[in-house]
Amino acid sequence: MKRTTVLKSAAVLGVASLALAACGGSSTSSESSSSAAAASSAAPAASSAAASAEASTAASAMASASADCKNPTLVVGSILPQTGDLAFLGPPEFAGVKKAVTEINAAGGVLGSEVTSIEGDSGDTTTDIASQTVDSHLSQGVGAIIGAASSGVSLTVIDKITSNGVLQMSPANTSPALTTYEDNGLYWRVAPSDALQGAVIAANAVDAGLTDVAVIARQDPYGEGLEKAFSKNFTDAGGTVTSELLYDPAAASFEAEVAEIKAGNPQAVVVIGFEETTKLMQEMIKQGVGPADVQIYLVDGNLSTAAYKDFPKGTMKGVLGTIPVGEQDLTDFNASLKEIDPSLEDFTYGAQAYDAMMLIALAAEAAGCGDGAAIAAMLPEVANTGGEKCTTFADCLALLQAGTKIDFDGVTGPLDFNQYGDPKSATIAVNEYSANDKFAEVDRVTAEVPLP
Repeated sequence: MKRTTVLKSAAVLGVASLALAACGGSSTSSESSSSAAAASSAAPAASSAAASAEASTAASAMASASADCKNPTLVVGSILPQTGDLAFLGPPEFAGVKKAVTEINAAGGVLGSEVTSIEGDSGDTTTDIASQTVDSHLSQGVGAIIGAASSGVSLTVIDKITSNGVLQMSPANTSPALTTYEDNGLYWRVAPSDALQGAVIAANAVDAGLTDVAVIARQDPYGEGLEKAFSKNFTDAGGTVTSELLYDPAAASFEAEVAEIKAGNPQAVVVIGFEETTKLMQEMIKQGVGPADVQIYLVDGNLSTAAYKDFPKGTMKGVLGTIPVGEQDLTDFNASLKEIDPSLEDFTYGAQAYDAMMLIALAAEAAGCGDGAAIAAMLPEVANTGGEKCTTFADCLALLQAGTKIDFDGVTGPLDFNQYGDPKSATIAVNEYSANDKFAEVDRVTAEVPLP
């Protein structure tokens, strides 16, 4: 791994908040966030912090099975993509949740009973599937919901989930808009804000000596947030963004957008999208700004072993792509997901989905209740530095039952939360394609996640 190059670029960028380190940091307490309404910022943060403090007190009382607890068992639903423009992310995420539930129940379950897990489709923002799934989950008495994968989808259902007192934890939402979204302390995520991924892409471009880069992103909370994060960091480092384009993912053609990119004569193009990236890339190749002509950067929403396999042989060679991973090597874990779902081709966010389920289960056990607010209150108590380290549900459960405070580290590494309910630190991997259907990690950086 070329960690030294990333460290160098962070210095060039002058992003103090990156605080690059070889391993994750620790955090303090709780809160959450999420959504496209960039209208909420300082006020939601204060409200989140206050909600967290109050919730912590409430959780202590609930730890001994308070009469106010509506859910004496843990019921968890999922809103993950079985269909829609992020459907390739669904299989590893469903497998991660299923693996976690299997291990939890094998160790004795939560609150003395097996966890009930209800799968559900999120669709995408062009459908009402996520809302229908949430309605179904709420009618079945869930205390927590895992998902959605898409930030845009989460923004369509977060109010419905949190206003009903249910915890929402996403394994894959990365929009910076979610950090300060007012959520009553009930929205959390395992994936880092794209304030970090954007800085890492910019750092890599600077290290590569690139000075003129175009960026094109889907017009939604995810695309807009990551585009802004990249462009700000790259220009702050002295680079020039030759084109800064947002596109309609449902557009019939990307001819005009690609023509504008080409006119700027960039050395590289950052492409921020979902499954429509295949169509966009075909137009880029046609107009002479594809992988054979300029350096292409992909991101977590379009980094795939399956999406480009039908391109002419060798098309994708040399394309780079970033993705949130974990501090730990996930090779063995991903192999274990294949035992859950032998058809898996991509593993993106499978580990984060597993960790999300583990965190919810441990927090419910610590709270003595499966209610959303009780779980939320105990999340920093089971995850942040200050307790005895444990890495499996069985070991953590034994400590909790013995009255010992724990510090759970997931398969992705330390899972400390900041005051907004986001990961305090995270790891971004840089991957390089060697073939249309094959990429491997060539670099990574672990850093504190910048705040908005």
